[in-house]
Amino acid sequence: MGGVIVPLDFRGYSILEGLCPYRADEIRDRIRSTDLAQRFETGKIDADTFFRELCRLLSLRTDYDQFCEIWNSILVPGPLLPDSLFAELKARGYRLIVLSNTNSIHYEVARERYSPLKYFDDAVLSYEVGFVKPSPEIYAAAIARAGCSPEECFFIDDVLLNVEAARRAGMDAVQFVSAGQLMEELAARRVIDGQ
Repeated sequence: MGGVIVPLDFRGYSILEGLCPYRADEIRDRIRSTDLAQRFETGKIDADTFFRELCRLLSLRTDYDQFCEIWNSILVPGPLLPDSLFAELKARGYRLIVLSNTNSIHYEVARERYSPLKYFDDAVLSYEVGFVKPSPEIYAAAIARAGCSPEECFFIDDVLLNVEAARRAGMDAVQFVSAGQLMEELAARRVIDGQ
């Protein structure tokens, strides 16, 4: 989802600077030095617990609503891929499944903000299944939800490590670079007509 359909901008760290005693790079490093984000993205803690623990970690001075607004600033308006692509895939009878490392705060907003997501039949979300890419378990969950064999699945991701893990799971997978490149990959597989 992120980096393929949803454009991302990590400006939230800079916004948080004014609400805690740390610089943006220190905020990022403090979060990365813990398993807090991992626990949130694997559903081991809920959004409220994540918020409270992050406030303690960063000495953050904000309320939950303001925090969610800042946390969601990562989700930049305007999808990276057009609705028309997903409409065409649906018209051709393809089953579409989102496979994403995400959390409940981001996913709720993404569903409302990005119209291509309305074309998807199902979603395998890290915070619901308890695993993140590139864990083999999350790909197994996606294949099970797809209801087909791994070789019949086409997976795209902006992170090469995740693409390689999908290939190890038996999927046809490519790294997303641009909308044009994806269209070429789909046309090469005869999923859509070439331009």
